[in-house]
Amino acid sequence: MAKPLTYFVSDIHLGLQVGDPAAREKAFLLFLRSISPAQTDALYLLGDVFDFWYEYRDLVPKGSTRVLAALADLVDEGVKVFFFRGNHDLWVKDYFGTLGIQVLEQPYTVRIGRQTFCLGHGDALGPGDHKYKFFKWLFSRRWAQTLYTSLHPWLAFRIATGWSSKSRGEKPIAYTFKGEDERLYKYSLDFQKHSPVDHFIFGHYHCRVDMPVGNARLHVLGDWMTSPNWLVFDAATCSLEERTTI
Repeated sequence: MAKPLTYFVSDIHLGLQVGDPAAREKAFLLFLRSISPAQTDALYLLGDVFDFWYEYRDLVPKGSTRVLAALADLVDEGVKVFFFRGNHDLWVKDYFGTLGIQVLEQPYTVRIGRQTFCLGHGDALGPGDHKYKFFKWLFSRRWAQTLYTSLHPWLAFRIATGWSSKSRGEKPIAYTFKGEDERLYKYSLDFQKHSPVDHFIFGHYHCRVDMPVGNARLHVLGDWMTSPNWLVFDAATCSLEERTTI
């Protein structure tokens, strides 16, 4: 018998020193442990689960151990766990595979029940934003990663985490989604011209969106610095769930 529930979550930014990092990690753990393996088919992690992730050949970032263990437990109990690289955890390589987590590339189209979903982190999709797309392309090159690997991990991690914290300040970044003028909306509208979709689900923008786009709905998940939130599909409808505090 098919299990009815599928979960989608994004932008937890574990490790980011904004707000209360320990409380945010605890809230995410509570969410993971609330997932019923008997009722859940899959969990999709839509990127920026970690504020920074970089894998060397023989080491990975310390911290978030309980989160990784909880994800591995879900896999062991029969839940399929999928991960999309966000712009903050772009350098995920093969470590997640050892936990049974499958890494996917956006845009990823999947049939769940009787509906079709297009999934991803949401960054670099749609027209324009050429500067951002160039830097994402640059950071994705193997030679750029090789150069970064030449840094001692102590220095490499402090450069990355310091850059992230400085760019954000002490409070979460607010973003106002521009509706039909937003490049992600335009991307979703254009995507349907060659591939029918019922739901587009993304993260990245740090704001919650649920709006029609063509014949589909566009869902954008909010970040966990503001309030923990996730989307659940019960084989018929998508609904946003959240905790108001962490």
